[in-house]
Amino acid sequence: MDDRSRELADERPTYDVLAGAIRQRRAILFVGAGVSMAVGLPSWQSLIDHLLDDLGLEPGVIDGMHGGYQMLAEYYRLKRGGIGPLRSWLDRNWRVDPEKIAASQLHKLIVELDFPIIYTTNYDRNLETAFDVLGKPYAKISNAKEIASAPAGVTHIIKYHGDFDDDASLVLTETDFLNRLAFDSPLDVCFRADALASTLLFIGYSMSDPNIRLLLHRIWQTWEDSGHRHDRPKSFAFVARHNPVQAAVLANWGITPIAAPDDVTADEGLTEFLREIGKRLDRKTQGEEVDS
Repeated sequence: MDDRSRELADERPTYDVLAGAIRQRRAILFVGAGVSMAVGLPSWQSLIDHLLDDLGLEPGVIDGMHGGYQMLAEYYRLKRGGIGPLRSWLDRNWRVDPEKIAASQLHKLIVELDFPIIYTTNYDRNLETAFDVLGKPYAKISNAKEIASAPAGVTHIIKYHGDFDDDASLVLTETDFLNRLAFDSPLDVCFRADALASTLLFIGYSMSDPNIRLLLHRIWQTWEDSGHRHDRPKSFAFVARHNPVQAAVLANWGITPIAAPDDVTADEGLTEFLREIGKRLDRKTQGEEVDS
């Protein structure tokens, strides 16, 4: 890509870039906990409270921990000999009524936008339920076997931190997260390959989360080491509010932040943002192309 082509690509509205990438089947949606909380999924604090109660610990034991649930889950595994009962509790309590998901404009838009690949760090089944409710086929992937067997031509929902149907796939304890720092699990290898060829959109994440920041840095590092960083497809992250420090760091990693307007909630802003992308897709303007 020459310098003038790059300049023209930079001038194109975000909506058009994303719509073009989706149309060409070269777009990946990355979905975080904020999307599930929008339909009533309990917060991480509910998991922390459950672990503290189950283990008979005082709340102060997690003072100074970032979030705390990963180390608590590690302690749970040590004390209980496994996370099976915890996984069962999560499966029972982190469910959202399918009718609520069916009424969610946010989930409806995610399905209708027809991303070829959706990665999610959420353990819950809300995305799968949204696809089921709207009668759209998909393939759920949480391990190497499912990568190999997933059919072509349907949306792949890749459970990046695991799925309740497979205890071994869950990335829940501190050891699980530290093991993933190597970025070399089957799902990591799959993501690296997908990310090199695709425009990325991150939604439902707090960019203060060290795990997601590490992932964004790894993507940036891959392109830096390749010697072709100027040819990297555009990537975006929808954030709740504009923050100049966060924006500068993300921009340095090749991620363009998009903030919700000040006069709406983050969920409302995200819903309207996805709706605008959908409008571009509905126009079917074949002249729009995404640079990659």
